[in-house]
Amino acid sequence: MAKSVRVVPAILTDNPGTLETLLRQSESFTDYVQIDIMDGKFVSSYSVTWKDMLSVPTKLRWEVHLMVEHPENQLEYFRKEGAQKAIFHYEATPSPKDVISLARRLGLEVGLAINPETPVSAFLPLVEEVDSILFLSVVPGFYGSKFIPEVLDKIVEFRATAPNKETGIDGGIKENNIARVARTGVDVIFVGSAIFLQPDPGACYRLLLSLAQRARQEG
Repeated sequence: MAKSVRVVPAILTDNPGTLETLLRQSESFTDYVQIDIMDGKFVSSYSVTWKDMLSVPTKLRWEVHLMVEHPENQLEYFRKEGAQKAIFHYEATPSPKDVISLARRLGLEVGLAINPETPVSAFLPLVEEVDSILFLSVVPGFYGSKFIPEVLDKIVEFRATAPNKETGIDGGIKENNIARVARTGVDVIFVGSAIFLQPDPGACYRLLLSLAQRARQEG
């Protein structure tokens, strides 16, 4: 039986009002989202911050994708606001083990995000210490960035080495490539603009999920 695949909406905005709008939209078609956080340093764009989550309560379960320098400085704030999981970038810190240890002490699940240029060999020693690996298939920081298909080869390489580790992909995934993505064996596909920049986000989410699940079943 083919392993199932999930589609998780990824929320990226620099406007607190838009954050609330996207969360309310998401509540109508899913129970779990990822919130992208950018500091204008690790990536060139800015987003909402942990403070904006204070004023936008939600019934959704959620995780945070930290595209920031010094991710360890933000973990406690997001944990207090209700994040279940924090994903930080391998490239954002010289001491990823320290970030992982802090996340564990705070009771957070922890994931390691990998930029497109980083080889699998670089982060393999950390794989057993985290709950998941997230492959970025775009240069991070913007909605609608160009999909980098070579990242799919990295995912296949990684899954041959660590077949049981939860593996995700994030960036540039749309109706015309999600089936190809699903066939790599990823467990979670994060989608932003192909859901939230469409006239009917819920319908787009359901379509993408259906396409991914069908591709997985067909192999």
